[in-house]
Amino acid sequence: MASKCAAISITHLIPILLILGTLNISFCNADYVLLPGENLYTGNSLQYNNYVLTMQQDCNLVLYDSGYPVWATNTGGLASNCYCAMQYDGNLVVYAQDGRAIWASNTGRENGYYVLVLQKDRNLVIYGTAIWATATNAANSAKMSLNKVMNTNETGSSITNLVTSV
Repeated sequence: MASKCAAISITHLIPILLILGTLNISFCNADYVLLPGENLYTGNSLQYNNYVLTMQQDCNLVLYDSGYPVWATNTGGLASNCYCAMQYDGNLVVYAQDGRAIWASNTGRENGYYVLVLQKDRNLVIYGTAIWATATNAANSAKMSLNKVMNTNETGSSITNLVTSV
């Protein structure tokens, strides 16, 4: 398996590490991750146990489970010497040698920090830059619960939301 290293700045690496940290992915054994700007060339693969994503010589990108195909781009024979690129805009694209796109995931967004992950459940997923968050990750903050308490007064009823620590 060929090396898939790419130069990346620390400001670009932090969001990726946060995403990968939530997935329990180790950089020491990340043969199942394609980082932004990295390419999967003909004959190269991502692998997680018996699951293998391979860029074939016929330009078909195929996901195998124990040697049996379970998903493909169906681009076999459309070109030669193709490669698969995980782009900074979140789009996964199969390019022909001449630079022509022959397949795309059509997930392009604004430039950000997107990674392709071959998961332990055999799912191939593109994870990306968060657009918005509540910053209430249970692993990093106190667990909270929302209790609705009914208050009755002279004019009727109202609901008051109280947030209490668990």
